[in-house]
Amino acid sequence: MELYELTAHELLDQIKNNATTPRDIQQSLKEQIERVDQKVHAYVRLFADGLNAIPDPQNACPIPIAIKDNMCVSGQETTCASTILAGFVPPYDATVIQRIKTQGCPLIGHVNMDEFAFGSSTETSCYGPTSNPWNLECVPGGSSGGSAAVVASSESVWAIGSDTGGSIRQPAALCGIVGMKPTYGRVSRYGLIAFASSLDQIGPLTKDVRDSALLLNIIAGPDPMDSTCIDRPVPDYTQSLVNDVRGLKIGIPKEYFIEGMQPDVKARVLDAIKLLKKQGAEFVDITLPHTEYAVATYYIIGTAEASSNLARYDGVQYGLRKQPDHLRKSTLVDMYEETRSRGFGKEAKRRVMLGAYSLSAGYYDAYYLKGLKVRTLIKQDFDKAFDIVDAIITPTSPTTAFKIGEKIDDPLAMYLSDIYTISANLAGIPAISIPCGFGNDGLPVGLQIMTKPFDEEMMFRVAYAYEQNTEWHKQRVQL
Repeated sequence: MELYELTAHELLDQIKNNATTPRDIQQSLKEQIERVDQKVHAYVRLFADGLNAIPDPQNACPIPIAIKDNMCVSGQETTCASTILAGFVPPYDATVIQRIKTQGCPLIGHVNMDEFAFGSSTETSCYGPTSNPWNLECVPGGSSGGSAAVVASSESVWAIGSDTGGSIRQPAALCGIVGMKPTYGRVSRYGLIAFASSLDQIGPLTKDVRDSALLLNIIAGPDPMDSTCIDRPVPDYTQSLVNDVRGLKIGIPKEYFIEGMQPDVKARVLDAIKLLKKQGAEFVDITLPHTEYAVATYYIIGTAEASSNLARYDGVQYGLRKQPDHLRKSTLVDMYEETRSRGFGKEAKRRVMLGAYSLSAGYYDAYYLKGLKVRTLIKQDFDKAFDIVDAIITPTSPTTAFKIGEKIDDPLAMYLSDIYTISANLAGIPAISIPCGFGNDGLPVGLQIMTKPFDEEMMFRVAYAYEQNTEWHKQRVQL
């Protein structure tokens, strides 16, 4: 295998054994990006010092990493793949970026995403779509599609993404890699450009489960800059990587195995369940009765918070500023309207309008407040389930990757791409997607594992036990 194809822990072992150097790894990745990214279109900007700086041999983890374009990197343009933030250069690092830099990981660059993380396909970006490395005519998923694509195409060893309703897990599933959303509050959101503040969470996209645990070790932990970040100790997640699920009770929710799922996706997930049964896990049929309301609840709460968060982009202090061309004399309101009309894409405008509607006088109680109440019921469903099971297993996505352009003009069909991932964000629980095979079309299928809040160790244990008895995570794309 080439250096760029290896996992972070394999590369760290090679460095330790003097079989390679950090500089060799950087050069290998640089050549792979030059060879492949013209096909995948995953990077929106490469940092000048990302793969060119001479690494310090004393660094704890000198493994290069890609960053989603909604995390502030000091001195680097950060745009959320939106025209309205063109030219915005943060004067500070997001907390996760600080922690990554402290470990000595070179930042390769920012990768593509759906504009402001609004999407499930990485097609709403102002930079144009990213392709799925397994089939360049298909989407990589979203909104962290660039993060998933660079890992799947070996243009980065690992990457950081954000997950509001499945934006790490769904693209991980569609690209055949591991994507993990931590418990809400486990990782600081300081410096993450917000979509929906009560749902967003930053997490790792990696080639295998061990790398996911390693990267979570780096980015997790309390942060005084984020009042929603929980002040509790962070365990060493690599200690939970045990190839043993004997005696564990795993729940199978009937609401997740319904019509509309691609038959071969269902077959691969059922195969995974059979394998875990052979390993000694006990499976229990459970019910999460409010699942049918999850998509509607998510798109009320998510759009309301997005509308509020995006109100700050008005052309006054940073980013795009446009004056109307047709007016000789324009007012401040004219500037606001022109800037927001030209700066936001179609999907961003749709979510701003939906959110503003549900927050408006006369509709707040009927929509947003009711959405919050149903969210509580969804969380209570999971609380009851975790009283009797250690983990819950579901598909990650109802389908394999769809064609670029196939759903872009059908918002409802696009929103349903996240039907299996949304509930974890509403409940605030950790969830991971791991590869569990391929569909009849040759595209990857993902298996989702969810556990109770702050029990990432159990989630990693089940994921690792499955992974160690399969070869799916070792598959590499050849482009």
